[in-house]
Amino acid sequence: MIVFKTQQEQVLAALQSVAGIVERRHTLPILANVLIRKNGQHIELTSSDLEIQIRTQGELGGDSGPFTSTVGARKLIDILRSMPSDQVVSLESSQNKLVLKGGKSRFTLQTLPAEDFPLVQESSQYGPIFSVPQKTLKSLLAQVSFAMAVHDIRYYLNGILFVAEGRQLSLVATDGHRLAFSSADLDVDVQQRQEVILPRKTVLELQRLLSDQDGAIEMQFAGNQAKFKFGGMEFVTKLVEGKFPDYNRVIPRNHKNIILLGRQALLSSLQRTAILTSEKFKGVRLNVDPGTLRVATNNAEQEEAVDELDIDYNGDSIEIGFNVTYLIDVLGNMSQDMVKIELADSNNSALLTIPEDKNFKYVVMPMRI
Repeated sequence: MIVFKTQQEQVLAALQSVAGIVERRHTLPILANVLIRKNGQHIELTSSDLEIQIRTQGELGGDSGPFTSTVGARKLIDILRSMPSDQVVSLESSQNKLVLKGGKSRFTLQTLPAEDFPLVQESSQYGPIFSVPQKTLKSLLAQVSFAMAVHDIRYYLNGILFVAEGRQLSLVATDGHRLAFSSADLDVDVQQRQEVILPRKTVLELQRLLSDQDGAIEMQFAGNQAKFKFGGMEFVTKLVEGKFPDYNRVIPRNHKNIILLGRQALLSSLQRTAILTSEKFKGVRLNVDPGTLRVATNNAEQEEAVDELDIDYNGDSIEIGFNVTYLIDVLGNMSQDMVKIELADSNNSALLTIPEDKNFKYVVMPMRI
């Protein structure tokens, strides 16, 4: 039976969309495989790592009829990549093996039984469906994902909090030293607050798959699972269990010293100064005075960097230290021309926002220098 027969680029795009979570070496060999199911002309490709399951569907030619098997995902992708994008390729089943043909090339691949493939048990308790444009969610993730923790023992920080309430979807990430908050309007009114923590791997995979197109992404949350549907794909993931910190208590209110300045100018100044910070100690001092912002650092070799910016500011004189990476991260993930920095004094967290935009907030704790 011919499982599919179409151009290389079509098959490759479908396989790459599900293969991001596939590990080459796994304790369960079958998890290195992609599950292929065919019914009539309709074909489904499914991958899983026991925590996340991704499925895409479409029509890729070939014979119609029922077929199901699993084959090494990465191997199949590597072979397809080596072929021209406009070449017609076919996959045929033959005695518990699959044969991939393209031009004068032929590859015989080993399979494993489809019934052994561990599909994720989907929850029967999903909440209401709500959606936002794909590009909106992609933008929200970009605005907060850099603040996620990496391998923190407080496992609930190794991901992003999704909160759907009323007509608003809010995303929050924190590693304990900084916090990023971003929100967008929903198409429906979510009566009962939905709150889940998506694991780091899920977040990174969503960022890889989401496009800048206008198409919507549908979301549903359950007690231990989330489901996303977009662009012919279905994405199911386990959630991080635990209680996320109360982010509203972390976001400062009523800081009286407000600096409004060009984002790119500040980013460039910080990047220049950061060259002389050490690998272990990434601290920079910000000296804020009426009319001037001075960025400075020194290192163990007794080298020093000082950079000054003219600013429109008439507040208190403040000297405050920050991890320069935390500031560069947020400024580098923004696209706006201007940034607003709100300060209280040298001991309190700073609040970075976008002027005239209530939907983004970034809190960064000071460090002693």
